[in-house]
Amino acid sequence: MARYAVRRSVITVLATCAVVLGGGTMARAEPSAAEIEKQIDVAWNQLEPVIERHNATKLDLDKKQKLVAALTKKMEPLQVQIDVAMARVGEFAAEQYKGGNLSTLNALLSTGSPTTFSDRLVMLDQFARRSQADIQDVIDLRNEYNKQKEPLDQLVAQLSTTEAELAARKKQIDGEIDKLEQLRLKAYGNGGTTGALAPVPCPYTYPGGAAGVAVKFACAQIGKMYQYGAGGPGTYDCSGLTSAAWAKAGVYLPHNAAAQRKAVDDVSRSNLRAGDLVFYYSDLHHVGMYVGGGWIVHASRTGEPIRMRKLDAAPVHSFGRPD
Repeated sequence: MARYAVRRSVITVLATCAVVLGGGTMARAEPSAAEIEKQIDVAWNQLEPVIERHNATKLDLDKKQKLVAALTKKMEPLQVQIDVAMARVGEFAAEQYKGGNLSTLNALLSTGSPTTFSDRLVMLDQFARRSQADIQDVIDLRNEYNKQKEPLDQLVAQLSTTEAELAARKKQIDGEIDKLEQLRLKAYGNGGTTGALAPVPCPYTYPGGAAGVAVKFACAQIGKMYQYGAGGPGTYDCSGLTSAAWAKAGVYLPHNAAAQRKAVDDVSRSNLRAGDLVFYYSDLHHVGMYVGGGWIVHASRTGEPIRMRKLDAAPVHSFGRPD
């Protein structure tokens, strides 16, 4: 027992010395560059789906806002018609109320035979009914447009709320990314990551035609920085780069990876050619452009420049070909 007690005392003294010599805390090894990159990758794969949902929400919001604006413009002439018709009725009513006109009306109604009096009453009634019918037709049209516009207004309000929520979530995750970037600077210094941005010629193969225009444009953006929601010319996010490249070739693609997947034709891996799009992850939150030889060009993540990388560096979902 005494021997064990002495051993415990020695261990306690050594532990105390370690704490004192270490400034009161146990020393911890700094994470390696590879570990830091792995942390950033994990954090980024949480952020990029948020960014792509943000882009999709903005596209939907813009579309709905244009519908509301078009419908509002379409309603404007109807509102003018209603205003004119209502003013006409108001003038008619005012004339009947005024003394002179009322006397004229009384004279009109009180002179002549009973048949003439009756005919004039019918004529006035018909005028009132016709005026009311004209006004009611316009009002009915306006109400129908208002009925169509109301759900659109509600949807725009919902989309605006969703966009604000996504922006808040993006800001939160960006804060975590910024912390990792500070560690990254310690690991690499100001030079950023190691490795060439274009380790092989870009494009590796040239397809010609519209695809050739798109792929040459994408390759020319190598070295520019990633920025979420950006579609050029100085910065891009993943779907912003691919949409800008194909726009150069005269093909419109929405600024959202999942929407691009729906907008392009399927193509098999065996039939891939430069200019085709490569979609990643099960939720389609990333897209790059195939440039041949098993390489893609992509805008990867915040703090990273546009670069080439191997096709299978991340889980591939599918391939698509704009036309």
